[in-house]
Amino acid sequence: MNLVRRAFIGRAAGVGLTAALPASLALNAWAQSPAPAPAASTPRFAPQAGDWRSFDVVTRVDLPATTSATRVWVPLPSVQTDWQTPLDDAFISNGKARVVTDGEQGVRMVTAEFAAGTAQPYVEVTSRVRTQSRAPGARPEREDPSVLRAALQPTRLIPTDGIVRQTALKATRGARGDEAKVRAIYDWVVHNAWREPKVKGCGEGDIKTMLETGNLGGKCADLNALFVGLCRAVGVPARDVYGIRLAPSAFGYLQLGSGSASLTGAQHCRSEVYLQAKGWTPMDPADVAKVMRQEKPEWIKSVSNPLITPVFQGLYGAWEGNWMAYNTAHDVKLPGSQGDALGFVMYPMAENADGWFDQYEPTTFKYKISASEVKA
Repeated sequence: MNLVRRAFIGRAAGVGLTAALPASLALNAWAQSPAPAPAASTPRFAPQAGDWRSFDVVTRVDLPATTSATRVWVPLPSVQTDWQTPLDDAFISNGKARVVTDGEQGVRMVTAEFAAGTAQPYVEVTSRVRTQSRAPGARPEREDPSVLRAALQPTRLIPTDGIVRQTALKATRGARGDEAKVRAIYDWVVHNAWREPKVKGCGEGDIKTMLETGNLGGKCADLNALFVGLCRAVGVPARDVYGIRLAPSAFGYLQLGSGSASLTGAQHCRSEVYLQAKGWTPMDPADVAKVMRQEKPEWIKSVSNPLITPVFQGLYGAWEGNWMAYNTAHDVKLPGSQGDALGFVMYPMAENADGWFDQYEPTTFKYKISASEVKA
């Protein structure tokens, strides 16, 4: 057995603290996935910067015996900003494992290769990360013009012309300036799109198809991609941020955190826009839709509902630090893969001679993700 280990390596030696929904949606109410209401009697959602927390995030992949050469990729937290600091990575495997990058967008991952006939292939990856909440009023940050240009470009699943551009212009009609346009698009997405629990995983983020079919139901990778695409289409830099929930919400909303020991399925995509007066600004219209659809047994369709208003207001310009970001990349070609580029990388992936494993099918692609908070 070729056992590969990598001791914790600190990448950061010094960590410095730096409108109602359409009536037609009622027809889909039967499909909701009930969840209990938050325990708090008076709903509140007000993330504040400075609440730094550290987590060890462990991803373990166990595959069936290999019949052909097989490769696994496990994403690592690659986003380092004033709200997140990746600290260390470690891994162990009975295959040939190493850290790789896509080489273009800074996506870091552990890849493990297994020869045909490996009886119990596995790889286990541990990442330590430090994260905090983001709140309105943070100081503006200067950004490299090339980064902003990249945040305006179309991708395979997020075009910025045709029906996307037409929709964005309608949504922002009369808006002047980037902040007014972003506010209009955020409101439009919340009022016109909806959470669809039946969608597998986090969705695909194919916004052109969503708009052409009129089916604006989806999950976070769909709804936040729609928000990002509409912003880009009217000249406002925006990007998806792909990650995973690590802990319960401090504000009692069950849908805004993960209270389970297993985080398998806790992946969550957020978004951010670059505003001239504020720099990169967090947004999450998809989580507003999730609370509306799944926080209580009934589907709440009004943002004026006392349960919804705090998150509708709060997730414009803020998000909670109980979440870890992997990357902001689109159209990612995994190093060594024979398959096509992926729309995004937020899940462990595996491939053999027959093609991709189904990352949503645990009977053939078994993995478990867990997190534990590390106290200072």
